[in-house]
Amino acid sequence: MTTPTTPATGQLTMYTTTWCGFCRRLKSQLAREGIEMVEVDIERDPAAAEFVMSVNGGNQTVPTLLFPDGKAMTNPSAKAVKAHLATLS
Repeated sequence: MTTPTTPATGQLTMYTTTWCGFCRRLKSQLAREGIEMVEVDIERDPAAAEFVMSVNGGNQTVPTLLFPDGKAMTNPSAKAVKAHLATLS
């Protein structure tokens, strides 16, 4: 079973909201780079919202990304995401 703190093996997870412009931009940048991810809407998933708050000082800041190694990044650049994924290969 996959929970917000344990993504599927090898899977990048992006926590978002439907109205977040930063989320849409990062999602399209990652798609252009061929980086696949699972998107989780924190407004529809209370456990995901709790996870996001736990890594952002109590704030529901999105986009928050959770990498397969357990590292979380908040509002990273596509370049930072790509660089961290490269260290996992």
